[in-house]
Amino acid sequence: MASSLSAAFIALLAVVHAADPVIPGASSYNGLNLVPQMGWDNWNAFHCDVSEQLLLETAQAMVDYGLRDLGYQYVILDDCWSAGRNESGYLVPIKDKFPNGMRYVADKIHELGLKFGMYSSAGIFTCGRYPGSLGYEQKDADVFAEWAVDYLKYDNCYNQGESGTPKLSFDRYNVMSKALNNTGRPIVYAMCNWGNDDPYDWAYTIANSYRMSGDIYDSFQRPDDRCPCTETPCNWPGFHCSVMNILNKMAPIVSRSQSGAFNDMDMLEVGNGGQSDSEYVVHFSMWAMMSSPLLIGTNIPTLSPANLAILSNPAVIALNQDPSASAGKRVWRYAVPDVDADGMGEIALWTRVLDNSDTVVALINTGNASRAMNATMRDIFLDQATAGAYRAPPELSTTWDVYDLWANRMSDDEAAAVIAGNATAVGGAESESLTRYNATALSYADGLAANHTALDA
Repeated sequence: MASSLSAAFIALLAVVHAADPVIPGASSYNGLNLVPQMGWDNWNAFHCDVSEQLLLETAQAMVDYGLRDLGYQYVILDDCWSAGRNESGYLVPIKDKFPNGMRYVADKIHELGLKFGMYSSAGIFTCGRYPGSLGYEQKDADVFAEWAVDYLKYDNCYNQGESGTPKLSFDRYNVMSKALNNTGRPIVYAMCNWGNDDPYDWAYTIANSYRMSGDIYDSFQRPDDRCPCTETPCNWPGFHCSVMNILNKMAPIVSRSQSGAFNDMDMLEVGNGGQSDSEYVVHFSMWAMMSSPLLIGTNIPTLSPANLAILSNPAVIALNQDPSASAGKRVWRYAVPDVDADGMGEIALWTRVLDNSDTVVALINTGNASRAMNATMRDIFLDQATAGAYRAPPELSTTWDVYDLWANRMSDDEAAAVIAGNATAVGGAESESLTRYNATALSYADGLAANHTALDA
């Protein structure tokens, strides 16, 4: 298999043949989040500039732009919302920002067919120095349930030194895990401890996702001293980590992704302006390939047509939502001489087997020049070829159909029409749209079997 790739580009291909599906034993510690969560979080674009108006306008835009129907279901309020605690010790929102209260916000979001997420920290303060939940876990879980919250992002700031070993972090985060379960309300629990103390080794028993790296920033591969680690495990995850830094730190821990408990590579930067179109395509593709949560991190009402088209790619969303819940593995990675202005450049091959035994192939070129890239069948099926069987694996002699998962990217004209309010209804196999497809209503494999036009590459 060969492909000619421009600088900072990806060939994302599905290698398909008829096979009996392999259905994993889907489960999670609380029965939730069996495929990676999708939604929007305000932090990357707005930081502390949060309000009731922002959340409700964003929720409406998610509906209007077809994002809800493509699977983006959570509207998540990040830090800087709390005015403190009342005389009974319960958190209260800032009145000027949330004049009608949090239950009102949740109800309005639910009326749109979306779910509501909130934020706190497993420390005495949040990262923005607002009240944290350490020591108040059950009170805070109870008030989140009273406000009809569906999702909790739980950070790691001001943790009073209760970190440094996996046991310390496990015990601290487990208190909130139990508190949420005690409420009786289904609440997805998203740990945000930046990869400290190797959460991929223990958090799957108490959480639905767990950050595996320091915070992302809107750069494709620029190194930053504030993100000192380039490998996993990492003693000081830091922040200002680029897309490629985070992706390459996933390579050793891909086996730790499973249904109901996912390595979280942090929020998406697509739309924030710091990367090229092709770099955002790589970013979105590989977050999907790795079964990371897909949380939009930009101002949705101001999305450009090109960025809406990236976030709406049906086949890539289907890859992310595949019930295998697996993560792609890196087969090889090499440095290239044609580096960019920051001295960075590499080529890599990643592969992933889907629930129905189809295989996805990602060839990545981050060098500063276009190049032809090749992947042999032995590369693509490396695990099968090196399994120690007495005969060659059948995959090497099977006839495969190949689909380009970006071939039917929504055109800028169609995306502009969606933004202007002329959206085509999004459905499953019955959708009449040529390019819009709801992967959460019908899996990628089933869409192919149904000859859905959006997947006919």
